[in-house]
Amino acid sequence: MRERLLYLLKHCSNLKHVETAHGFLVRTALHHDKLLLSQFIETCSSLGFSAYAHSVFSVNSQSHPHIYVFNTMIKGMTLCNSAFEALLVYKSIGRVGLRPDCYSFPFALKAVVDLRAMSLGTQIHSQAICAGLESNVHVVSALIQMYSSSARISDARKVFDEMPLASVCSDDVVVWMAMIAGYVKVGDPDTAMDLLSRMPRTQTNGAVLITWTSVIAGYAQMDRPDEAIAVFRKMQLENVVPDEIAMLAVLSACAQLGAFHIRLGECIHGYVKKRGFDQMVTLKNALIEMYSNSGNINNALHVFENMTRRTVISWTTIISALAFHGLGTQALDMFSRMEMVQVKPNDITFIAVLSACAHVGLVDLGRYYFHAMKYRYGIQHEIQHYGCMIDLLGRAGYLAEALELVSEMPFQPNAAIWGSLLAASNIHGDAELGELALLHLVQLEPWNSGNYALLSNIYASAGRWDKSVMARKMMRDKGVRKMPGWSFIQVSTRTHEFIAGDTSHPQFDRIHGTLFTMNEQIKTAHYDPINKFDNHDSDIGPASISYCSSF
Repeated sequence: MRERLLYLLKHCSNLKHVETAHGFLVRTALHHDKLLLSQFIETCSSLGFSAYAHSVFSVNSQSHPHIYVFNTMIKGMTLCNSAFEALLVYKSIGRVGLRPDCYSFPFALKAVVDLRAMSLGTQIHSQAICAGLESNVHVVSALIQMYSSSARISDARKVFDEMPLASVCSDDVVVWMAMIAGYVKVGDPDTAMDLLSRMPRTQTNGAVLITWTSVIAGYAQMDRPDEAIAVFRKMQLENVVPDEIAMLAVLSACAQLGAFHIRLGECIHGYVKKRGFDQMVTLKNALIEMYSNSGNINNALHVFENMTRRTVISWTTIISALAFHGLGTQALDMFSRMEMVQVKPNDITFIAVLSACAHVGLVDLGRYYFHAMKYRYGIQHEIQHYGCMIDLLGRAGYLAEALELVSEMPFQPNAAIWGSLLAASNIHGDAELGELALLHLVQLEPWNSGNYALLSNIYASAGRWDKSVMARKMMRDKGVRKMPGWSFIQVSTRTHEFIAGDTSHPQFDRIHGTLFTMNEQIKTAHYDPINKFDNHDSDIGPASISYCSSF
């Protein structure tokens, strides 16, 4: 009878089922059975009937209290996003003569994390110590997660270090996983990797894979893709088989590096097909982004066109890819296809669409989409959408309209918007607008030497040499250093980076001689590359031109 009831409770799917099961439990006097009552509470919570679960719990917790039932109720409340009520249930444990056990504390600490109630969390930590559970793996991992969630990583590490080594080095990998995840969460993948290298290897592949994947993702999220890929290679050397989540993390790193690791990205694409993951939408989206960032828009399109199911993210990613490659018309055609199949765009989609309009100079169409966002799709304008529209107007020469749109924004203009206006003023020779943009940029990013150089060029182009010199002087007076120009070129599998003024490359003499010969041949053909450069920038000279010509 009990086993059949447990089975039926696990398979309830609506309120009528729940009410019928509850009635049967009461009629047969089985509602005091801790396992059946706990399963009933868990079923109610999973179906979203937390109030019903709590009412049944309240009736039974006084007459027949059992810690197992209390733990299930706390867990159920946290699952239903009722963290405050979960903590009230936790506090009531002592009032009925029970003591929290090794499951009570983790459930309560999860509620603390949801509420961000760290002061209460430290109290629960003290209670766990008083209960003699400060070395229990479930309690320790929950404490580490709690402290890490509020960036108190030193407190989390103290809890970890105080764990008895004999216990940690056996099968208690959950503690190591929590600590590694904590370091990733606070943006310290180096320490996470150090712990991963020392983590006992007695656990299952699944636990190992989760920790490796979290470190890879940590490096990728910190814009350190080289390290992310290095960790992925180490994972392979340790014969840890990656799953779709691990591949998603490393594809993100490949996308950041663009053409540098296109071959690795292609290998991962092949692995995705081999493992049967080739219809996973998230992986396909990541492949589109990776191919786009590496410059292979044809492969990105191939992946997209072979998808059997596409989400709004899929459409947005390919539209962004086409716009990024300057294929604005194709990007807008893709958006039309998206509308035809009735996939509703989101705010990110319109950033890509407005960017595509800017690339092909379709001002009227850009204005239409900018207004359609709100009135047709109900999507509120964010500062990024204003930035795209201002960039579109600026590129097309509608400088007054762009400046008016800046004044109408419900946001404070950021550096990207003023930088867009500064660039537009340079294109169209509007020194007055350039000066206005720079005054704001100096406040927002006083360290950016490019802003001063651009304004200096605007003045020089207009023949206002005194103002041009003054812009340079302003940069020197503020102690702003001009960042040296740099470029790179990939030969076979090796990437060579060049920085203006740097002579450390092992083939420097040969490269410099070849570039000098090329410059002389160009001059012989009556074309002077140096004079064709914007030589208003006093820091540009023959050497820096030579080093940049490999771009």
